[in-house]
Amino acid sequence: MTRIDRRFEKLRSEGRKAFVSYVMAGDPDYATSRDIVLGLPGAGVDVIELGLPFTDPMADGSTIQLAGQRALGSGQTLEKTLQIVRELRATDDETPVVMMGYYNPIYSRGVERFLAEAKEAGIDGLIVVDLPPEEDDELCIPAQKAGLNFIRLATPTTDDRRLPVVLQNTSGFVYYVSITGITGAAEAQADLVAPEVARIKAQTDLPVIVGFGIRTPETAEAIARIADGSVVGSAIVSEIAKGRPVAEVLDYVRALADGAHRA
Repeated sequence: MTRIDRRFEKLRSEGRKAFVSYVMAGDPDYATSRDIVLGLPGAGVDVIELGLPFTDPMADGSTIQLAGQRALGSGQTLEKTLQIVRELRATDDETPVVMMGYYNPIYSRGVERFLAEAKEAGIDGLIVVDLPPEEDDELCIPAQKAGLNFIRLATPTTDDRRLPVVLQNTSGFVYYVSITGITGAAEAQADLVAPEVARIKAQTDLPVIVGFGIRTPETAEAIARIADGSVVGSAIVSEIAKGRPVAEVLDYVRALADGAHRA
């Protein structure tokens, strides 16, 4: 079992829903990003999604695109992203970390080398948004053999023919994208999401976590009530972009986590 598997098993046994947070590694700089990541577990985060900055983030809206630009501009690299995880693992060996990003930086490093380094650093899972299931031999299967979960996205356009293909080699959890389009767009609506979550859960025993369009504790709670948890990314990244002190960013995260945990 990975840390992700253990965390969701623990949450199930306690009758609790998950709160998952996304931040971009290196945004606005290495030290600030590291301090935020190290503070996330104490703010109530159950799973950390750590963005790997990339020059062409085609699935992301302007908020996360700009975060990636700030990170790259401050010198963030794949190696420095792994180092943030190593620093977290020095004090926290339980909170799962999922690296989220695009395939190019992984391909450039070499899949075998990347997976060995990711495992050594303490990464537990991957979300690679530009590798479809048809390319599972490229990274998904090797990652799972290396002991990392490979988390797949399902969307409102993933129909009943496509869904089994998406779920086939998915592990850890399923990330349901609540809206059609890029990150940071419209607000998630629990009444629209609920039947889609039920449709996915009818075909898998994996937890289904819902993200995109969650900005408030109230929405985090509403979404968590109809799923296994909620994900917030762009809203947190927006607080970082405003230059908020680390403590204020973590206070905002804590309020969102409290919302999800009320579900």
